[in-house]
Amino acid sequence: MQSSRPPLVMHVVYRFDTGGLENGVVNLINHMPASAYRHAVVALTEVADGFARRVRRSDVHYASLHKPPGHGARLYPRLAALMRELQPAVVHTRNLAALECQVPAAWTGVPVRVHGEHGRDVEDLDGRSRKHQWMRRLYRPFVHQYVALSQDLAGYLQHRVGVPAARLSQIYNGVDTQRFSPAPDGRAPIAGSPFNAPGLYLLGTVGRMQTVKAQTDLARAFIRALQLQPALRERLRLVMVGSGPLRDEALALLAEAGVADLAWLPGERADVPDVMRGLDCFVLPSLAEGISNTILEAMACGLPVVATAVGGNAELVQSGVTGTVVPAADVQAMAEALLALADDPARSAGYGRAGRARVEREFSLQAMVGAYQALYDRLLAQRQPNAKRN
Repeated sequence: MQSSRPPLVMHVVYRFDTGGLENGVVNLINHMPASAYRHAVVALTEVADGFARRVRRSDVHYASLHKPPGHGARLYPRLAALMRELQPAVVHTRNLAALECQVPAAWTGVPVRVHGEHGRDVEDLDGRSRKHQWMRRLYRPFVHQYVALSQDLAGYLQHRVGVPAARLSQIYNGVDTQRFSPAPDGRAPIAGSPFNAPGLYLLGTVGRMQTVKAQTDLARAFIRALQLQPALRERLRLVMVGSGPLRDEALALLAEAGVADLAWLPGERADVPDVMRGLDCFVLPSLAEGISNTILEAMACGLPVVATAVGGNAELVQSGVTGTVVPAADVQAMAEALLALADDPARSAGYGRAGRARVEREFSLQAMVGAYQALYDRLLAQRQPNAKRN
């Protein structure tokens, strides 16, 4: 007898905690109609309680598998038992770390198996690793449909992994344009910030402070900008929000250069929209990206964006229109881009307005959710043509 409940989507991730990939899962669950799909979140390592509270639905099932380092084959029996218990209609794994979970999904006969690629691996920033290509090819027969978050990742899957075009969809992240919106009267004060005085120009970034995000390059670019224009010490300030191994390194760089008093690194914050509204310019110095949620959030808040030319960044940031794209790890180029905006507030504000308009036009949360719902619907109709949908 066919269940009257909506089909279940099981989202499988490495860890369900603060991050762009995980935030996208939260947005998808929160904004997809409850009448369309139910959801479960399985973390190979851990579901962080604080982060899980961002999910507003009370019917979501969570599971932490506490996977040790190494291959996850030992988890296959537990995953298979969980899949038999929950009976998902769709298993949706994300990134290479979770891809192997397609095996127990196939083993238990899950009707639809989807895999999403959200960004580059820290050990394979340019996608050239033969090992990573081989691993993705190994699991390719178990996946019905791939989702790439950028054109860059779609090209990688098609041309280096050998995914046929018919099994490949490209869906951009969406951003909540109500939660992330411009401050109505210009830059708004950030709670706890020492840099709320009018007349300052605040450069800022938000994200995990880890190697692939390269916040130390931004610290170096800030130092270099002040070396190029010492007079800007009066009004140029740096805000770096996030925690991780690079935080102490960035603090040490700033202190050694004698500019620690011009920077604020408060650690992780839960009020990211308010932080964004307190900046004048958003900077993303990453060495690799898929489609950056934080770029979209910054654009939605009306900020100009300086970003590195990696992954899908250049698909989001239009140089000379909504911001500036610079080569990755090029501290001099980033410093010059920051100075150009700090020296021309009118241009900076114009880029921000153009970015907000582009997000409203092309990167809405509704468009993203609708694309995933349509994908799940289509794949289920193909795999279960006689199933009744409510």
